[in-house]
Amino acid sequence: MIDRIAELRSEAEAAIAGAPGSAELEELRVRYLGRKAELPNVLRGIAQLPPQERGPTGKAANQARQALEALIAQRAEQLQAGELEERLRTDTVDVTLPGAPPQPVGRHHLLTATRREIEDIFLGLGFRIAEGPEVETVYYNFDALNHSPTHPSRDRLDTFYVGDDTVLRTHTSPMQPRAMEAEPPPLYIIIPGRVYRRDSDATHTPQFHQIEGLAVDEDITLADLKGTLLAFARAIFGPDREVRLRPHFFPFTEPSVEVDVSCFMEHVAGRRCRVCKDSNWVEILGAGMVDPNVFGYVREHGYDAERIQGFAFGMGIERIAMLKHEVPDLRLLYDNDVRFLEQFG
Repeated sequence: MIDRIAELRSEAEAAIAGAPGSAELEELRVRYLGRKAELPNVLRGIAQLPPQERGPTGKAANQARQALEALIAQRAEQLQAGELEERLRTDTVDVTLPGAPPQPVGRHHLLTATRREIEDIFLGLGFRIAEGPEVETVYYNFDALNHSPTHPSRDRLDTFYVGDDTVLRTHTSPMQPRAMEAEPPPLYIIIPGRVYRRDSDATHTPQFHQIEGLAVDEDITLADLKGTLLAFARAIFGPDREVRLRPHFFPFTEPSVEVDVSCFMEHVAGRRCRVCKDSNWVEILGAGMVDPNVFGYVREHGYDAERIQGFAFGMGIERIAMLKHEVPDLRLLYDNDVRFLEQFG
């Protein structure tokens, strides 16, 4: 029996040393050390041997088993290293190929799509796009826009202060004086971008998006403002829209107006409209004629309030998107829920 164990050990060692791959090595392990293999069966049959043969036979069988297990582990490590190196050399991945399964082509986020739609409308009306810093000085964010020293928006409870004289801009309006400092009239610009305020609820988020508009030229009137906003409303909400102006107050415009657009939802008898609450009008933005005091800050750049006039308006991109697509909660635009975002192709 001991001779047979030595024969099995020698045969197995030669086979293991010559195993060409991990799969073949596993087959050899089962052949020589598996439950039905001859060597384990020798160990299980030790009790049936004569007493004088049990010790030497058991010892030889255990030594053979342990030697083969160690040899298999060593050969497995060698084979795995070589196979990994071969895979790294041959298994190249073309990252430009479509996924499996192929993923649908992406689309613009609803806010990006709405911003670009608004930009396209005003570019068609002769405006151009200007952008400015999101971290702004108090001077451009408040002072140059005619905000009084006691205006509530200057409070640290309403505005994010980076330093004593630096804030995260609360609107894109600071680009009005910056743009007028950079070039003389006539000036027709829209200013899209992110703005920041200390608000967070179903209709407000601490960071949101605005588009500011500024037109400065000779002989500009409130009628020009209304005509511009009427063209915008009909382009964004439909050709049958009307706009109305209501008196309001903003520090940097005088006179100032709130702008409403006629409701674009289908009204059903007996069911209250969720958008206009059956008033037939929906507030969309604030606007007005540029206050002469604002021109006073840039007078040396060609903005003489006795010679030129202008109008300004500002709207929230989120609000336009919510109204147009009936989004009930502003926070849905920021949750990154694909089920929600995929509704807007």
